[in-house]
Amino acid sequence: MDFTSKLTAKLEELIKKEARKKEPPEPQSQMSGPRLFYTEEVIDHFTNPRNVGEMSREEADGYALIGDPSCGDQMKLWIKVEEGRIADIKFKSYGCPGAIATSSMATHLAHGKSLKEALDLNDDVVVEALGGIPENKKHCSLLGINALHAAVENFRQKSEAESSSTEESTEIQ
Repeated sequence: MDFTSKLTAKLEELIKKEARKKEPPEPQSQMSGPRLFYTEEVIDHFTNPRNVGEMSREEADGYALIGDPSCGDQMKLWIKVEEGRIADIKFKSYGCPGAIATSSMATHLAHGKSLKEALDLNDDVVVEALGGIPENKKHCSLLGINALHAAVENFRQKSEAESSSTEESTEIQ
């Protein structure tokens, strides 16, 4: 091989080596860091939450405020009870997609249920109805359920107080 051929071969080798440097790296088979995966159902309840809104004090039979606004997750929930069933339910939730989606699903599942059936709902039922949520977001599922249970308890306390005051006023007369 003469000098020119050697030089040409060496230049081609260097050009190929430089071209490889500019190519994007091959994707690694394992990604590092946490990965979030939301099911289509979670995305649907996050982007189109059900039962969003508020009720006035006169409309609502039960109310709950759950969460910690300093960490970003908070939920307000109102229920209207007719004949022992949740006839209407509204919520406002502030937080991540998991918190909003699980709150939406909790209200969706509770609507039309008896108070006992509503109290039987838990975060596992909500997560299952959503097709699962990322493990590091499971604590978000508690927001909606805890608010639902607290609103039912608030309704019961108000009902007992009203019942007691009605009995007392009947006894006085």
